[in-house]
Amino acid sequence: MPRSTPPPDWVLARRRQIGDQIRAARLHANLTQQTVAERTGMDRDTYGRIERGHSTPLLDSLILIADAIGVPLSQLVK
Repeated sequence: MPRSTPPPDWVLARRRQIGDQIRAARLHANLTQQTVAERTGMDRDTYGRIERGHSTPLLDSLILIADAIGVPLSQLVK
């Protein structure tokens, strides 16, 4: 199986920016990572990797995160 090439730097930067927006929304809602993780059904480590931009979340995960925090999806990815 061929190795996939890593995404370009601008994609990695955008992923980190989205993670920052998720973190800001979570903190504004006064929620912990553990609380959001529980509400979404994912473990805290996975959620933390998404917030730090170290993991590529599926669209479904972003929808669950937005719902768990109580914000529109567009606020997390704008």
